[in-house]
Amino acid sequence: MLIGFNKTYFYVSLHAKNSINMDIKELLNQTDHFAAGAGCRIVEVDDQHAVAEMTVTSMHLNGGHVCQGGALFTLADLAIAALMNQHGELTFGISNNIMFVASAIEGDHLRAEATFVADHHKIPSVQVSVTNQDGKLICHVTGMGYRKSKPLPKE
Repeated sequence: MLIGFNKTYFYVSLHAKNSINMDIKELLNQTDHFAAGAGCRIVEVDDQHAVAEMTVTSMHLNGGHVCQGGALFTLADLAIAALMNQHGELTFGISNNIMFVASAIEGDHLRAEATFVADHHKIPSVQVSVTNQDGKLICHVTGMGYRKSKPLPKE
């Protein structure tokens, strides 16, 4: 009987967590107006990774006619936010580093995949690889966050 209770509890907890994961994708896609305005969207979130995507347009280009670093960081930051907040606790970035490896050009479809380095209960850290449609690494980003002791806003 106790085993059945534990299995039921585990199922309910897992179901609730998966529900949060689906909600974080929708929440950020609807409420992160800056990222949305830059053409960035969350496309996947689970316990260990989050993916954001965007297509480079003329509005993303800098004076050298390649994708501006701020646009690349915005894409990576959105993936970081989805991963760090998928637990349902409000988490803010406190430190980031970006290393540019190659240029993205107009028309490139970019994918930022964030994975945990350490999913610490208070100070999680992640790494993000931003690649183009050919799998070429464009930039590498690391980030650290601080989990507040409050739930995510609902809207």
